Amino acid sequence: VPIEEQIEAIEWLHAQHDNLPRCFFSGRRSRANGNASNLLMDIGNENGDTSFTNNLVGVAGVGSAVFFQQLRPFSYHDWRSIKRFLSSECPLIRAYGAIRFDATANISPEWKAFGSFYFMVPQVEFDELEGSSMLAITIAWDNALSWTWDEAIHSLETTMQQIASVVVKLKKEASGESILSKTHVPNKTHWDLAVKKALQEINTSSSELVKVVLARSSRILTATNIDPIAWLACLQVEGEDAYQFCLQPPNGPAFVGNT
Repeated sequence: VPIEEQIEAIEWLHAQHDNLPRCFFSGRRSRANGNASNLLMDIGNENGDTSFTNNLVGVAGVGSAVFFQQLRPFSYHDWRSIKRFLSSECPLIRAYGAIRFDATANISPEWKAFGSFYFMVPQVEFDELEGSSMLAITIAWDNALSWTWDEAIHSLETTMQQIASVVVKLKKEASGESILSKTHVPNKTHWDLAVKKALQEINTSSSELVKVVLARSSRILTATNIDPIAWLACLQVEGEDAYQFCLQPPNGPAFVGNT
């Protein structure tokens, strides 16, 4: 369904409240001059259809027409399973998700809801275009997997009953949440030592390393709940030349990023 008005995908997603699962992706764009990147080309669109994708700014999706999740590492078989539901004849149908960086390591508590990987094809997707918007639904069924057409339709109808048609402008500014506590692992002392050791290793003449990516876990407890979509909207302002994303499965936390 075409919409003759550019509505921000993140604001549409915020209006859907807690309709899960949900996802959001936005490409790099400079909000100073309004130029948007070709989002699908950025994330690897191999369909070759550019009639729609050239002016795609961001996408938001709720509900799951079909999803893929396993505890074991992602494999070529999994890729082929996802590929079955995608087609060059229907370039609007896309799967969104994430794969663990190291599938052999123990799963951290905040990642358990995602498994080793989690991908979803949204039931209802809102596409923000340059100057307009589009609302689309996707129905997926496979009798061989005991997911019949009737079941797919019933699931879609349930999701559609929860879709809100009123979109409210988001205030893209920090609300000043009160922080009760925060912990960092490693702490600053050990972090500084890790950086120093990495630099020493890189600068060694015999080193094969040219880049080292260090990670730190920060746990922050606030006095009130933080809306992940509203927070992501604030991050958009800070990272205008970055990718933004949100992925949240049912009964799981929101995985939010601003590159």
